[in-house]
Formats: sequence, structure tokens, C-alpha cells
Amino acid sequence: MTDHVISTNGASPRRDAPGDRIGFIRNGGRFLHLLVRGAFLQIITFGFYRFWLTTDLRRHLWSRTRLNGENFEYIGRGRELLVGFLIALAILVPIYLAVFLIGIWLENVRAFSSLLLVLFMFLFGQFALYRARRYRLSRTIWRGVRFWMTGSGWAYALRAFGWQILVVLTLGLAYPWYARWRESFKMRNTYYGDAPGAFEGRGGQFFKRGFGLWLLTVGGLLALGAAAASFDWIRLEGKEVPRAASIALGAAVTLWLLASAIAYPYFRAIEWRWWAQGVRLGNVSLHSTLRGGQLLKLYLRIIGWVLLLLIGWIVIGAIIALIVHLGLGDLKLLLSETSARMKSPGIFHIAMLVVAAIFYLLILMSFGIVQRFFTMHELWRTVVESLTVENVASLEGVIQRGDATSALGEGLADSLDVGGF
Repeated sequence: MTDHVISTNGASPRRDAPGDRIGFIRNGGRFLHLLVRGAFLQIITFGFYRFWLTTDLRRHLWSRTRLNGENFEYIGRGRELLVGFLIALAILVPIYLAVFLIGIWLENVRAFSSLLLVLFMFLFGQFALYRARRYRLSRTIWRGVRFWMTGSGWAYALRAFGWQILVVLTLGLAYPWYARWRESFKMRNTYYGDAPGAFEGRGGQFFKRGFGLWLLTVGGLLALGAAAASFDWIRLEGKEVPRAASIALGAAVTLWLLASAIAYPYFRAIEWRWWAQGVRLGNVSLHSTLRGGQLLKLYLRIIGWVLLLLIGWIVIGAIIALIVHLGLGDLKLLLSETSARMKSPGIFHIAMLVVAAIFYLLILMSFGIVQRFFTMHELWRTVVESLTVENVASLEGVIQRGDATSALGEGLADSLDVGGF
């Protein structure tokens, strides 16, 4: 990778003005170093270093994102995330315990209590996502002025729950209007100093752009279901399904899965361009040239690296197994004699289990590093380089407003495993 090169996207002559472009200073090697070091420190600290790792990664990405010659700053701290996580545990553990005890004491309402827990966790998850966004914004600074956010996290969670029920009932057709409400709620409560945010995107625009992909994915699934239902299963009971029909149905399902996997990055690109087009911050507006092919290429790179790692670890594992089988007979004998003297017959097997556990952790660590590098650094770079900004000069007179918020939302999101980066 090329280090310390400001990369910006091409656009129209109006948007090619330096003041209107967002740049990213590429330094993938440094980001990879943070990931590798952080992965080892997480193992040593039993996972608690992840709060400081998240902070380091955010500082890296924020500080290398440049608008109008000024870099963004992230001023959050790992200790804040840890404290937020511990407070979140103090809230969630009694809830989990209460539901568990109810299930033991009142077996006839166990299913109902489980349903209530799922509902509560969903609402808590939406609340956490909103509050986590408030935290990240309040720790983001540009030109010495803080971003900040207001609004009720619970109001957002309850309305999001209603909207998502509607999305499910309409098989996803209502999603564009849900997305419009969601972004409007967040942006009208977002500020940069005293410059208010707004969202002007329309659900109908999003619907028109994504309807073809909906037909391909959800519509294709409905068509497959209708085709499967057309079989006279009662008549075929006890008999084999005709070979030609089995092959055709299997091929159709395979094609649908492949088409859906390819459609996903194109849908995300459509949504991102629609979002950028609708965002306002004072008189500032955004424009994105992100294309689905760029995201698809990124996902294919992830798959390629995962496959290479998988092959590499299989080869390494086979070599280690061969060495253990052929070359460590004396070591096994020595450990066996030692264990006999210590009256502990399992030393060799314990040693092998420890080696296997370390090997397993290294495999997981390598996959995690690849996943984070591409879904954080490379995705961030791709999205940032697609953006141009209009009327940046209108932010010159912005006055600092708003205060830093607590990291409780981040802690809840982390404990519920719903937090975005």
C-alpha cells in the first residue's frame, strides 16, 4: 500500500475545487500494525484491550480524513468505553437474571418471558445505537469545533421498533420510508457547533432506485417459494422427486443465492448515495459517487484473503501434525516419564491441548485482522474518497455549542453486540 498519499475522487469541475473535496491520507501499514498489536494485547488482557484498540483505530481513521485542508480529530478514550461497558453490564445482568429466575419459578410463562426479553433487548439495542452515535459525534472535532447530538434514545427506539415491524410485514417494501424517517430523526438532532443538521432525502427516491434489486432478491425468493409449492407433495409422498425437477430447483436456488450476494453491495451503494444526497449541515450538502462495483470488489478481496488464510493455516497445521507424529516421539516419552514421576499422567495431552488452543486463537486472530482491515480501513477509504462537499465556506462562522456525552450508549451497544464502529 502507498503511504502518506492524499487520495480524492474525481468529480465535475465544480466539485474538483480543493475546498470541496474530502481526502484520505492512506497509511494501511500503520492501521495493520494497530490491528496486529491490538489482537495480541486482547489475548493477553482477556479481551479488555478492545476498548483501547477501538479508540486507536478511530483516531487513526479520523485523523487521516481531511476536509478543506483540515483533518478531523477523535478525542474519545478507551477508559470511557470501558466504564460505559461496565455500567451497561450493571444494567443488563440483573435483567437477564430476573428473566432466568422467572423462567425457573414459573414454567408456564417461560416462553412469554423469553419473548419479553427479546423485545426488551431489541429496544435496548436501538437505544444503544442512538446513544453510541451521540457519543461518537461528541468526540469528533473539525477545525476545533465539536459535533454533537440531542434527542431521546428511547423515542428513537420505540419508533424504530414500529417501523421495523412494518418493514417485515411489507417484505421490505417499506424500508425506504423507514430509512428516511431514521436518518431524518438522527440528522435533525445533529449539530456541528451551532450549525443544525437536516435530512432532505425522500423515501420514494430510494424506493425507485432499489426496487429492481428488491425484485431480484425478495421477489426471486417468493418465486422460488411459489415454484416449490406448485409440486404435488402429497402425490409424491414416499416417492423420489423427479431428477430433472431436483436439478432445476437446486440450480434456481444456487442462482438466487449468488444473485442476492452480488446484489447486496449494490444496494448498500444505492443507499449510501441516497443518504449523502439528502444530508444537510447548515448550508453544507454532500454528494457521493460510490458504486456497487467498488463494494463488490472489496467484499471479493475479503473472501480471497480469508480463503488464502484458510489454506495457509491448513498447510501449517498439517506440517505441525507431521512434525509431532514423526519427530517428537522422544519428547512424548520424556513428558510421559515426567508425568509418571509427578503422578500426573496427562501432561503430554495437556501440552497438546494448550498448543491446539494457541493455534486456534492465532487462526481466529488472523481472520479478525483481515475482516477489520477491509471492513474498517478499506471501506472507510472507499466511502470517504467517493464524497464531495458543497458550501464548506458557510461553516467558517460556526460557534462551539454542545457538550460531550457519556459512553453508556457505546457500552450498551458493545455488551449487546449491536454497535457500529
